[in-house]
Amino acid sequence: MTITTEAKKSLIDSFKQNDKDTGSAPVQIAILTERINMLTDHFKIHKKDHHSRQGLLKLVSQRRKLLEYLKRESSEAYAKILDRLNLRK
Repeated sequence: MTITTEAKKSLIDSFKQNDKDTGSAPVQIAILTERINMLTDHFKIHKKDHHSRQGLLKLVSQRRKLLEYLKRESSEAYAKILDRLNLRK
């Protein structure tokens, strides 16, 4: 399951902090969240796809680490991104 380039560009545009920002923590978290949501929908149909489930767990772990980093660096940015992506913590 891949994310389309148009969807990725729109995520980058909505979460970037300056004009040349493509890899900051909020942008990465938004992209990972989109991929996680796509995989979650995939598993509703393909319940026995255990290989992709392992990849999903890696994505969730990577997003969790980025969220912990963002919380350490800027708690207001952390709260803002949780609200914008409808994540619970």
